Amino acid sequence: MKPASHHVTRCRRCSAPIVWCLTSANGKRQPVDAEPDEAGNVAVSSGADGVLYVRTVTTARPEIRPGEWQAMPHHATCPSPKRSNGGAQRATSGAVRPVPWQR
Repeated sequence: MKPASHHVTRCRRCSAPIVWCLTSANGKRQPVDAEPDEAGNVAVSSGADGVLYVRTVTTARPEIRPGEWQAMPHHATCPSPKRSNGGAQRATSGAVRPVPWQR
């Protein structure tokens, strides 16, 4: 099963086709690759409200239910992932030890 075409958009960094889903655990938005992937670790389904929902495929719940499709989170496949510090290099001063302390 594939997502409806109106759900598919493009990643701003790599232009790959993605869909935005709400996580079933906490309702946060998560980008997911638009193409189904048998190696993926998430299951995507369309809710009655027309919104896509995503859940993690775990050992406790490994089955893909009817109406779901298996996919990969886009963060795992994006060739230009988001950097946590906004892409800026962290400045180090002479006071910061660059290696672990030796005993």
